[in-house]
Amino acid sequence: MKVNAKWTGGMAYNSKGDSSGYDVTMDASSSVGGNDSGPRPMEMVLHGVAGCMGIDLNVIMRHSMDKVESIDIDIEAERAETEPKRFTDVTIIVRIKGDVTEKVAQRAVNLSADKYCSAINSLNATVSTKLELNGEMK
Repeated sequence: MKVNAKWTGGMAYNSKGDSSGYDVTMDASSSVGGNDSGPRPMEMVLHGVAGCMGIDLNVIMRHSMDKVESIDIDIEAERAETEPKRFTDVTIIVRIKGDVTEKVAQRAVNLSADKYCSAINSLNATVSTKLELNGEMK
């Protein structure tokens, strides 16, 4: 897998991946000289985690997906105060609605976080997951 990022002026970069062909423009906030023209690179890391876990959940629960009404994934992350300002703590809350058992949902969340999600397992942070099933925290 390869990505090529090209500087487009100011603090902005347009990055294109070879596996999908899609591109994204990332930028810094105006407070550090950017133009706020795109997501921050560290925000993109969390987008990757959310997408990775979401796709894992769909694959792991494939036999139950016809019973799933919705899946929402919220991520909150804390960063180090000094350079490098890496993520130190990441909390992932998976909200699933539908006629899915707690056992199936929790198994999917755990397998994604512990085994299959490459994005989560690439983080140098403490990661915790929580499951909310049909409005009830498990």
